[in-house]
Amino acid sequence: MKLKKLKVMSLVMILSLMAGCSNGSKGTEEESDSAVKSSDEKVLVYGSGDYTSINPALYEHGEINSLIFNGLTAHDKNNKIIPCLAESWELDKESNTYTFKLRNDVKWHDGKKFTAEDVKFTLETIMNPENASEIASNYEDIANIEVVDETTIKITLKAPNVAMLDYLTIGILPKHILEGKDITTDPYNQSPIGTGPFKMEKWDKGQSITLAKNEDYFEKEPGLDKVVFKIVVDAKAKAMQLKSGELDLAQVTPKDAKIFEGNKDVKVNIMKTSDYRGIMYNFNAPLFKENKELPNALSYAIDRKAILESVLLGHGQVAYSPLQSGAYNNTNIEKFDYNPQKSKSELEKSGWKLGSDGIYEKNGTKLSFEIVCPEGDQVRVDMANICAQQLKAIGVDAKVAVKSEIDWENQDSYLIGWGSPFDPDDHTYKVFGTNKGANYNMYSNAKIDELLQKARETEVDADRVKYYKEFQEEMVKDMPYTFISYIDAIYVGKSNVKGITPETVLGHHGVGIFWNIADWTIE
Repeated sequence: MKLKKLKVMSLVMILSLMAGCSNGSKGTEEESDSAVKSSDEKVLVYGSGDYTSINPALYEHGEINSLIFNGLTAHDKNNKIIPCLAESWELDKESNTYTFKLRNDVKWHDGKKFTAEDVKFTLETIMNPENASEIASNYEDIANIEVVDETTIKITLKAPNVAMLDYLTIGILPKHILEGKDITTDPYNQSPIGTGPFKMEKWDKGQSITLAKNEDYFEKEPGLDKVVFKIVVDAKAKAMQLKSGELDLAQVTPKDAKIFEGNKDVKVNIMKTSDYRGIMYNFNAPLFKENKELPNALSYAIDRKAILESVLLGHGQVAYSPLQSGAYNNTNIEKFDYNPQKSKSELEKSGWKLGSDGIYEKNGTKLSFEIVCPEGDQVRVDMANICAQQLKAIGVDAKVAVKSEIDWENQDSYLIGWGSPFDPDDHTYKVFGTNKGANYNMYSNAKIDELLQKARETEVDADRVKYYKEFQEEMVKDMPYTFISYIDAIYVGKSNVKGITPETVLGHHGVGIFWNIADWTIE
C-alpha cells in the first residue's frame, strides 16, 4: 500500500508543502495565453510542474493546495502560526487537549457550510492507514477528536506535540462530498472543492489547471481573477516562456536566471529557503543494505563547494545537516568536508579493494550504483552528474539516470530534496523515523527514533535544542544521505505582479510563495 502511494506521489509533482490561509496556481497552452491577452481580467499564469491528483490529506507536495484549501491554522510571512479556519484555540496541558473555536462564516466552494465535522473527517482520513497518507506520522499523537458543536472541536493528544499547530495548517476536506468514498481513487482528486481563495474552473490534463477567484472567500475577495497553473515541466522551457511573456511567474534555475539580468520588465526575487539536496541511499538495495559504511565513506568524496558554485552559482549554502536553516542546528558535528583521500581510506578500512579496472570491490561486489533524478529538474541532474564524476575519481562506478516515475523501493539511490522552515519536527520525524511516511530509503536507527520522539514531545525549548543536536550527532555516525547544498529559490515574475514577500523563507521546492495569494494583484 505504501509503495503504491509513493509511486502516485512521484507523479503528483515534486513541488511542496502544506496549506495556509491564502495562496497560488497554473494554466493552459495557447488557449490560456490568448485568454490572458484578450481579457481585462487579472490573470496570473504560473509555470508549474505537473499534477495527477490534488488532495492535501494524501500528498504533501503541491503548491496548488494552498490556493484551494485552508487549514485550522496558517503561516504568516515570517512562518509564524496564525489563525485561519480556527479563529482561536486553547490548550489544556494536563490532558494535552486543544479546543478550537472555528469561524462560522466559511463556505465550501459548492456553497455548503464548513463545520467541525469536516475537521474531524479530514484528520481521521489522514490517520487511516488504508489511505497511506505520506503525512500520517504528523498526526499519530492524536488520541481523540471530539466535535462539541458546529464551530467547536477538541483534539486530544497522547503526549505533548509542540509541532501540532504547524501540522494543523493542512488543508481541510469536505465531509459531505467524500464521506464513504475511497479517497485515494475518487474523482474528487481531479476536481477538488475547498474553502480557499481560489476554486477549480478547468483542468486540461498535462497542459494547465485554471483556478477562478472565490468571491465568497471569508477573508477578502482576492485581487486576482484567475490563477493558471501552466504545466511546464522543463526548467529551460519555463525560462523561455517567461522571456516571451507566456508566463507571468515561475521558479527558474540560477543559470537560467542570468538571462533576465538588466531586464526591466521582470523582477528577479532570490528567496532564502530551508530546502536542501543530497544523495539518498536506499537501504533496501543490496549494496547499501549489506554495506552500511558506504554513506559515511562516500560523503567525503563530494566537493560541495564546487557544486554550489558551478550549479547554483553561489545561490545557496553547503549542506551538512537537515536542520541547518534554523535555531536547532548543530554546528559542531562532522561536516564531511571534501577529502577524497579520506573517502578512499574509509572504504579500504571496511574491506573495499581497488580492482584492476579502477573500481572498488568487496567480496565479489563492485562498488557500482545509480543516482536517480526526477525528470524536469535540471539542478538535480547537474548536481548528480558532478557527484558521479567525483565518485568515479575515487574508484566508484556511479551513473546518473533521469526518470519520470520513481521506484522508491528498488532504486539504488536518489537525488533527494527536503527541508521545512517550520517546526523542526517537520521533515525530520517522518523522514528519518523508522517506517514513517516520508522515509523513502528504509533508513532505521533506534537511537534517532528515540531522540526524535523525545524532541516532539518536549515543550521546553532548551530540551528540544538538546535532543535535536543529539539527533544530528547520531546521524553523522550513520548517515542516511550525503548532504550537498541548500538552494535559494529564484522566482522571476513580470514587474507588474504585486504581492510577493521576498523576505519569506520558503520550504521544500521553494513552496510558500503563495502564502498571501489573496493579496496579490496585477497592476
